[in-house]
Amino acid sequence: MKKVMSYFHRAAGVIAFLIILSFFCSTVFVELQGDPAQIAAVKNYIVSGMWVLIPCIITAGITGNLMVPGVKGGVIGSKKKRMPFIAVNGLFVLLPSAVYLNYLASEGQLDTVFYTVQGVELLAGFINLSLMFLNIRDGFRIVRARSRHQS
Repeated sequence: MKKVMSYFHRAAGVIAFLIILSFFCSTVFVELQGDPAQIAAVKNYIVSGMWVLIPCIITAGITGNLMVPGVKGGVIGSKKKRMPFIAVNGLFVLLPSAVYLNYLASEGQLDTVFYTVQGVELLAGFINLSLMFLNIRDGFRIVRARSRHQS
């Protein structure tokens, strides 16, 4: 059972990371080269993608906690300490920003407010990507250390 949970944990974490990375890259690309209709399309894509992203993040968090419920130190402890910040940043900065930017872009309001919120969203997204990357890196370290012990 733990092996299946580990598989779901890894898959959900990597998928969530890749979705956020695609949101980030799409946003940067369309802001640099897109027209208002393309910006609105990307913002709509991001909000629509939340239906996949949010369950992936929840799955990664729950499975991670179920696999190592009492661990507070070491590499696993570091991963666990990052998760609340990732969740709060996502829930209270990234999700509302995405919804609001989608609304503004769909109304054609690409003004100072739009680009200010966009800047905040990109910063928060970069922070979450960085923290998630560290968690993925630490996950690989854990797997490598276990495989060395089992060999």
